[in-house]
Amino acid sequence: MTAGLSIQPLSEGDVEELRQFEFLNRTFFESRINARPPKFYEAGGVEAAVAEALREVAEDRGYQYLIRNAAGRLVGRINLSHVRRQHFHSCELGYRIGESENGKGYASAAVKLMLAQAFGPLGLMRVEARARADNMGSVRVLQRNGFTQFGRSQRSFEIGGEWFDVLCFEVHALN
Repeated sequence: MTAGLSIQPLSEGDVEELRQFEFLNRTFFESRINARPPKFYEAGGVEAAVAEALREVAEDRGYQYLIRNAAGRLVGRINLSHVRRQHFHSCELGYRIGESENGKGYASAAVKLMLAQAFGPLGLMRVEARARADNMGSVRVLQRNGFTQFGRSQRSFEIGGEWFDVLCFEVHALN
């Protein structure tokens, strides 16, 4: 089902497709993760977000990719953020899969591809990720990709007036 899945660096040419993806999945995403600022959904908001993402790449602070299925359709996003080079050589992993594409193995396959980028061309040594404790799908995605849990932050994430625990994970490059 995930054969032919790819991750592609975000580019200015992706703005309209990305806007459609984010607007289509806004309610779904905001029910599970931090809401984007309202300006993101205003005129020029997606363009500004893409421009900032490209600045982060140029400054080696972050890397955003689009997840595409075998037909080339945008099914999700994956990123490496908070890149820390000196002393740490680490970053944080994040991803989101469109509501209609959940449960198809795209997240697991995309994380595998992203780790190859992180530990290969980007030369990082450690990747961290967080998942809500009640999000067993995301926990399994991380575990399938070699992440181990190193902590739990209690009542650390609030959405819709409800507090959630967050599990902290890490994976290291092989030496």
